[in-house]
Amino acid sequence: MPVKMEQRAARTATKRIARARLHREFSATILPNTELSRQLVSFQASRKSPMYRWFKYKEGFSAVMVGQLIGRFANQSMGVLLDPFAGAGTSLFAAQAHGWNGIGIELLPVGRAVFEARLLASQVDLSGFRRAIDFAATSRWESFFDEDFRFRHVQITKKAFSRKTEREIAGFLAYCSRHVRDGLVRRLMQLACMCVLESISYTRKDGQYLRWDHRAGKSRTSTFNKGIVPPFQKAIRVKLKEIEDDIRQSRSMLFPEAGESGSMDYRLGSCLEILPTFESNCVDLVVTSPPYCNRYDYTRTYALELVFLGNDDEDIKRLRQAMLSCTVENREKSEELRKLYERLDREKVFSDVTNVFQQQSALHEALDILQQYRASKKLNNDNIPRMVANYFFEMSFVIYELARILRPGGTVVMVNDNVRYAGEEVPVDLILSNIAKSFGLTTRHIWTLQRGKGNSSQQMGTHGRTELRKCVYVWQK
Repeated sequence: MPVKMEQRAARTATKRIARARLHREFSATILPNTELSRQLVSFQASRKSPMYRWFKYKEGFSAVMVGQLIGRFANQSMGVLLDPFAGAGTSLFAAQAHGWNGIGIELLPVGRAVFEARLLASQVDLSGFRRAIDFAATSRWESFFDEDFRFRHVQITKKAFSRKTEREIAGFLAYCSRHVRDGLVRRLMQLACMCVLESISYTRKDGQYLRWDHRAGKSRTSTFNKGIVPPFQKAIRVKLKEIEDDIRQSRSMLFPEAGESGSMDYRLGSCLEILPTFESNCVDLVVTSPPYCNRYDYTRTYALELVFLGNDDEDIKRLRQAMLSCTVENREKSEELRKLYERLDREKVFSDVTNVFQQQSALHEALDILQQYRASKKLNNDNIPRMVANYFFEMSFVIYELARILRPGGTVVMVNDNVRYAGEEVPVDLILSNIAKSFGLTTRHIWTLQRGKGNSSQQMGTHGRTELRKCVYVWQK
């Protein structure tokens, strides 16, 4: 090996001492789990399942996986399951089906809307819903157009629909509001409309943002074509029929009789603010998947649905800042958290958790390198180091609270991905497990999928295609 290459290798090894040490500490727990797949730990396994297929909530995991985890880690026939990043409530419905009580927390109102619609489905009058579907099959929705129901675009969503589609959406919503007397039928019809927004638009959810079809005219250089964009009348007719079929064919299976199922409590807001209000030792099992430290901005990918639910530009900006820091636009929440714990008369907790964060040598080793990359212009966004630091700072508080409210013998199961910036890996699984250790949780497993996650396309050319661990952590109290 030439001298320069030897020196470069030595410097690289020196850079990774703390992370290598942490890897050795947890190496015995890092094991592939052949029972897990990318389908199970994502929405893919549920995308054709009754009820779950209504809305493509890509960040969710499958109900099958939750059921398997309850069977594996529950030491009693009934308990309390918590999901602090609940999305559309998959974990809650799975818990209910197994006779458990479920508590969910979710910041984005999109998930809450889907969750509530599924609850309504257990009560709706199917004959009335059938009549609404029959009417929808032959209606010309433009004839009901009313300016009051026009889609109130924000900057992100402008030009998402053709003029005809916009008028049909407004007509459909005006009809629902003024002519559908049954409130449950009306809300399911409105939910169906929200569920088809992406398919009838010139957009596609694509990681960090909405990807725009060239037909929208948003960019002169865009060549992306998402394929056939169905007309609204067809899309809404198909979705309404899908909803009716799911309710009719599976009602007894999906909605167990009272006494057979657990209760569900879904709370809208930030888990950073809600978790500290829970009593200690009140939860038996946590199953969750927090936002990944990967720059994905869910207020952009779900912008159409957020606008549909009545959010304007300022609302969306507030939601973005309230999210767990996973985008380069998130500001530091340290002062907000300090004031929160002061109001709760728990100032020492804020200090203790901050100290645990500051003691994460593997994290700060990676942050130091990212700061160097920022100075040498190797990062494609200067705010990446700040985002990574804020992510782990906030997750430290989440993990502290989960450890506090978990009953002795209880388990936390968390789905998450490692990340890499400018070729530098941030071992999210090891750092979060080390934080959990500081709060009294023991890492039983860091399960890895047989196939990990590759580099982003932007990094492949420079750093090659190397896999990152896609993991499910199991921590026990």
